[in-house]
Amino acid sequence: MTGVGGIVDPRLSINQGTVKHANLAEALKATVDAGIPAIGLWREPVQEVGLATAARMLADSGLRFSTHCRSGFFTMPEGPERRAAIDDNRLAIEEAATLAAAAAPGSQPVLVLVAGALPEGSRDLAGARERVRDAIGELAPVAQAAGVELAIEPLHPMYASDRCVVSTLGQALDIAGDFPSGVVGVTVDTFHIWWDPDVLPQIERAGREGRIATYQVCDWKTPLPADVLLSRHYPGDGVIDFGTLTRAVEATGYDRDIEVEIFNADIWSRGADTIVRETAEAFGRAVSPHLRTRVAG
Repeated sequence: MTGVGGIVDPRLSINQGTVKHANLAEALKATVDAGIPAIGLWREPVQEVGLATAARMLADSGLRFSTHCRSGFFTMPEGPERRAAIDDNRLAIEEAATLAAAAAPGSQPVLVLVAGALPEGSRDLAGARERVRDAIGELAPVAQAAGVELAIEPLHPMYASDRCVVSTLGQALDIAGDFPSGVVGVTVDTFHIWWDPDVLPQIERAGREGRIATYQVCDWKTPLPADVLLSRHYPGDGVIDFGTLTRAVEATGYDRDIEVEIFNADIWSRGADTIVRETAEAFGRAVSPHLRTRVAG
């Protein structure tokens, strides 16, 4: 399986969400067989086999580990539900550290955080964001001790009411700025930030502050499906300007793996081998031409 020019890009990582219906063993095998050097894992498939087993499987694969997806979801007021969410985030930090330690050189102990929704019955968006800041304040020392970087992911504003109250890269950076760089950073995901008129200055700011923990790519195309969670496309199949965004990220000095993360029912209906082949080809056309650096091992 190849990208443009017959070569799989050495910066490409397959986010496991892209092969949603493959179990951990199948996702690892498809990625290895394709010659793709890295994978980002999701917590549910890891927990299905157990952390120790997942770490062994990842080590045996020889793949780099680019991120662990996902944790967060701590916008609720103080109480048992919030305590349970904080405890689950502590567990996710342990998972990310264990998996990164087992994986190939150049792996990154990055845990992606999705803030969570506006609490039911609430209209206090600012208050919900402050509770995100407070939760990260509890978790940052745990992450620092484990050597894990927390990556706040802003989601498109259409998700603010039911999934993520952090909607822009600027908002994510404002929260991350309260904590040491290398401990709390941000996720730059093209699907969620491409529309923002302030995106390029904010990418530059993220680089200046040392906050880009991971760069994820997929495309936006309308009309959106009835389930907007399943609206992501292969890079190059929609309207996102990957050249401008990728060059901006590259200009910050970011030299880690770049994940393709796609949620799309039509794509998921294909076999994992087909998905990773098509992903590599799309990445090679839309993203690779704009890269100048290689992963630091």
